[in-house]
Amino acid sequence: MTGRPASVDPTIAWLLAGDPAIRWQTLRDLLAAPAKQWQAERKRTLAEGWGARLLALQDGDGGWGGGLYSPKWTSTTYTLLLLRDIGIPQDCAEARRGTQVMIGGLLGAGPDRAFDDRLAALDRCIVGMILALAAYFGVTDGRTPAIVDNLLAEVMPDGAWNCRRHRPPTPHHSSFNTTLNVLDGLREYLDAGGRHRVAEIRKAEQRALELLLEHRLFRSDTTGRIIRPEFARATFPHRWHYDYMRALAYFARAGAARDPRLSEAIDLLRSRCDRDGRWPVGKKHSGRVFFTMEPQGPSRWNTLRALRILRWWEAGSRRAAA
Repeated sequence: MTGRPASVDPTIAWLLAGDPAIRWQTLRDLLAAPAKQWQAERKRTLAEGWGARLLALQDGDGGWGGGLYSPKWTSTTYTLLLLRDIGIPQDCAEARRGTQVMIGGLLGAGPDRAFDDRLAALDRCIVGMILALAAYFGVTDGRTPAIVDNLLAEVMPDGAWNCRRHRPPTPHHSSFNTTLNVLDGLREYLDAGGRHRVAEIRKAEQRALELLLEHRLFRSDTTGRIIRPEFARATFPHRWHYDYMRALAYFARAGAARDPRLSEAIDLLRSRCDRDGRWPVGKKHSGRVFFTMEPQGPSRWNTLRALRILRWWEAGSRRAAA
């Protein structure tokens, strides 16, 4: 890679020595490099490293892993989600083809009655993923507003989402796992310039984020105990799972205001940093993968994500003090 800053701290230098997926995001988000520089590095994800390896594994029918949503984590849906996290260019023809295959296979060509029935039958987690991938890879059409309508109609009384809403026993509380997957889709839709029911999406987003804040991202609002141990751990890829770092990353991406109820999660994030300024890989979610991006030890992915979160948090602190 050319054009590296003359002097960077050791952690940034370590990130820049990683995969193109890490390098381009480090240049853009941590070094504020000129767009021409990080965009050139981003294009490398199509020809080198993790992105190129995943693209080379595409099946002849345009999908991956022989399935649309399963097997986890080699299916079309989860491979496309990882390609999005890698940040391959959004106009990648192979990824667009895969997204079309995924949406058509899961929902049909609609919108029509059959499309509506299949949409209603899917878990909201999956619907959120579909919207995120359609928006990111530019595969939007007449089905997209129907997907947005579905997600807005499925809000629970407490302001978020639960994929088990229509299954017995009826849940009375939103699921953090479902909520982050739905929010992820709605945010991708907004960031891609979606125009359907934008004001309602933003209102739903704020109410869902308030629910997370009421729980300080991982604690019961009644007992104060950690809801699930995995909520207070972080790993990447997060797949469909919720954890505090994924939630913090969402607040940062959405440009949310600094809120004192996030302080404990920020402190937890800082506590996981080692003496070299790096964050660990963490416990990985079980399941078959095409290849392992990072062995146990320091994680460039988690370090990049953590530094991005802390820059957002500290910028909010400076604004508050001004």
